[in-house]
Amino acid sequence: YAASGHELRKDWYGKDGQPGRHHRFVEAQRPTDSDRGILAEVANTDFLQAVSLFHTRNVRLQAVADGKHGRELPQVTASRQALLGLPLGAYLTHQDSVEAGFMEAAKFLRRLNIYRIKDLPYQSQVVPLAAILTELGDKWHNDTVRQQLVRWYWSGVFGELYGSTVETRIARDFIEVPSWIRDGAPEPSTIQEATFRAERLDTMRMRLSAAYKGVNALLMNEGAQDFRSGEKFSDTVFFGENVDIHHIFPQDWCKKQGIPPSRFDSIINKTPLTYRTNRIVGGSAPSQYLAALEKGTPGSPPIERARLDAYLRSHLIEPELLRADDFDSFMTDRRSKLLALIEKATGKQVYRGAFEEGEDIGADDDEIEANLTMAEVQYTQEPA
Repeated sequence: YAASGHELRKDWYGKDGQPGRHHRFVEAQRPTDSDRGILAEVANTDFLQAVSLFHTRNVRLQAVADGKHGRELPQVTASRQALLGLPLGAYLTHQDSVEAGFMEAAKFLRRLNIYRIKDLPYQSQVVPLAAILTELGDKWHNDTVRQQLVRWYWSGVFGELYGSTVETRIARDFIEVPSWIRDGAPEPSTIQEATFRAERLDTMRMRLSAAYKGVNALLMNEGAQDFRSGEKFSDTVFFGENVDIHHIFPQDWCKKQGIPPSRFDSIINKTPLTYRTNRIVGGSAPSQYLAALEKGTPGSPPIERARLDAYLRSHLIEPELLRADDFDSFMTDRRSKLLALIEKATGKQVYRGAFEEGEDIGADDDEIEANLTMAEVQYTQEPA
């Protein structure tokens, strides 16, 4: 491109005092001055991948028009080789529409109550999402279309399909999702292949897991209300009150009862709460902090029991189990409700069958952390 007088770096970082595309992504749907927008970690290679999808798709369509078929047809791809072969003309043709697609992706994610980088399940899934929204244009604002996109998105998250080796999946979703939505083609491979195993909930203990983040977003999207204020976690409350994922049965209480971290640190025992509410929860037994909420604390008026029970149920928590400090029954009950929530999001039943010896049941969060590959690190950090 430089040989033709075009400098990609200036497109990305700006020129002559004018901000570039990177700055616009950082600011897109930015919630507060202290939080970066959801597109802040979109890399220059991510952007080029999305552009490459459109260029290679057009090349393939031209080959079809020229009478080629089968193996003669070039692949739609976002591989590094395709990026290196991306003509300047194609880049200039698609850059503005693809940028707009990323901006629409930020809006889409915000609708799902995904606001911050640390709460984004998969950075890699933003690329096909942006490309698909670019392709669909305003059609994605139609409720039926949006629900189809939501189902595809959560299938990728809870199927944990965008963790590594994603170039092929990105290209397939770019082709299959719009075709499914517009032309009634078969469901995309990502939906067909997505499987969530019930046992996975027990091993989701850290933010490294895309599905862990997904459960948190689903709870907020379903209308979870803060235990103390009763407010839903809209973006205003979310950033005004410093919401994060916190334990329901506090860690200190669990340790005193001899409950191991492998159980009490599960996402089953966690939910979004404001910082102030979590201070009231502290390390007390649930029966004690619920009594404190009902009685009222400095700066927080008393809460009627029936109203507090409604707040708890909005988190898929059975109040009587919490009031009885019945950890085991609580875990069984909430596990069942969270699985139903995942089924609703993906439109598919959770797999509850027994594992056969030697069957790959997927990595738990400790294994995910240990097995992060250099290829994934390179993908997110290497410049174009």
